[in-house]
Amino acid sequence: MVEPDHDRLSIARQCELLSIKRSAYYYQPVGESPQNLELMRLIDEQHLETPWYGTRQMTRHLRREGHAVNRKRIGRLMQLMGLSAIYQKPNTSKPHPQHRVYPYLLRGVTIDRPNQVWCADISYIPLRRGFLYLAAIMDWASRKVLSWRLSNTMDADFCVAALEDALARFGKPEIFNTDQGSQFTSDAFTKVLKDAEIRISMDGKGRWRDNVMIERLWRSLKYECIYLHAFETGSEVRQGLSRWINFYNMRRPHSKLDDRTPHEAYWQKPRPGYAGRILSLAA
Repeated sequence: MVEPDHDRLSIARQCELLSIKRSAYYYQPVGESPQNLELMRLIDEQHLETPWYGTRQMTRHLRREGHAVNRKRIGRLMQLMGLSAIYQKPNTSKPHPQHRVYPYLLRGVTIDRPNQVWCADISYIPLRRGFLYLAAIMDWASRKVLSWRLSNTMDADFCVAALEDALARFGKPEIFNTDQGSQFTSDAFTKVLKDAEIRISMDGKGRWRDNVMIERLWRSLKYECIYLHAFETGSEVRQGLSRWINFYNMRRPHSKLDDRTPHEAYWQKPRPGYAGRILSLAA
């Protein structure tokens, strides 16, 4: 709103009229230092191995690896990454105070068919000179990634975009499960689910195993794609993720899916060669 070349009003006067400080107009945000970006990459990798590490234990781990860090610094970086220790503890999952939290609906439920349950989550994606956030929508039974979106902020918009894309391409599930993060408890996200008449399920506090399928996806994605490539830019990581997710869906078999790929399991196709082997045995 401030026009630096205004013919009558100085920048100082414009800032005064807008009730903002002149220093705020001149402020240029500073990104994280290369040292902090490297620490964030190490924190992310260790979090996959030991998701129960909080700031105290993560600080100890990094110090043992030779990094001179304190708990306050590690806490700030973990908060920036959206990471927290995952274990059962009282009153630690902090959804938005004005958002409704829905009950967990999957306890004791046998999930054995496509579009019975979908799930969603957000993960931190490190780049060489920064980071992004990735939201993914997954079919629980087949493990197929139905849709995904990248963002440089943790707002709800990119999660809503991923959800709407999945619904447009694959119909709708009976139940949609997420954690209690503010993106998923937001009115914008839950309204899409309610309008489609989908039952909403949310994990218990601190219970990462309630959404374990997509947690396993993050582990595979990071070790098989992100950590093997030093992506420089958002466009590079988007291309890399597109290739890997296509490989994961179409060509990566899972033992839990009877050696089928997620794509084959979602569309309930037999694994290649299986039908021919049955006919041969019958003959």
